[in-house]
Amino acid sequence: MKQFLKSARIEKSITPTEMDLLLINKQTLRPLSAEEVFVFKLAACGEQVDRDYERFTAGALKQMAEKFVGLPVLQDHKWSASAQTARVYAAKVEGEEGKKTLVLRCYMPRTDATADMISAIESGILRECSVGLAVGKALCSICGANQRETLCQHVGGREYDGKACWFDLDEVTDAYEISFVAVPSQPGAGVTKSKRYGEEDSPVPNPAEAGDDDAFLLARAMQEQEEMRYGGFKR
Repeated sequence: MKQFLKSARIEKSITPTEMDLLLINKQTLRPLSAEEVFVFKLAACGEQVDRDYERFTAGALKQMAEKFVGLPVLQDHKWSASAQTARVYAAKVEGEEGKKTLVLRCYMPRTDATADMISAIESGILRECSVGLAVGKALCSICGANQRETLCQHVGGREYDGKACWFDLDEVTDAYEISFVAVPSQPGAGVTKSKRYGEEDSPVPNPAEAGDDDAFLLARAMQEQEEMRYGGFKR
């Protein structure tokens, strides 16, 4: 199953407590002191509909909180040992009903090699992140169809009889990593290509602005996009 990416953001650096150190040292080969680590909180994703017209269910956030602990924080989604910069040591779902957010706590060692990165984080230069994971369900808010199994005719961002369309992401099957990025990855935010229909590469209109005549072609284009995002459809 292929991963898809969601934007995240560093909220703030924090002073590690005894509990933080206890959890951090579950990940280390030797106990680290508070002076040896830099700790920060990262707001990963939540229940609110994002710019991809998707949102995570409360159940999915809970699953992610379990799966992300122990995962590496990379640079630019490069899956290599040299790209590892930090590690997740704790995760918790925070916030009120309907506005819950997955908050990750991460640490990195304070060394000469990490000094520049820590400075960039503390100064707000480096704060955008992207999380990579896989889900088993992407449910249409209008008809309930799972986009991993079939493609309905509803388009995220449009309204049907006064009800907005989005897709609920559920059943997190795997979590891979978190990355520092210059621009948070948001696959498909208005950049689906139409070349497969015999035209030059060009953006498809925003789904919320697509007319009825565009709906079918847009749905076909989005099927290809969803196949890449969620790992493919059963045919």
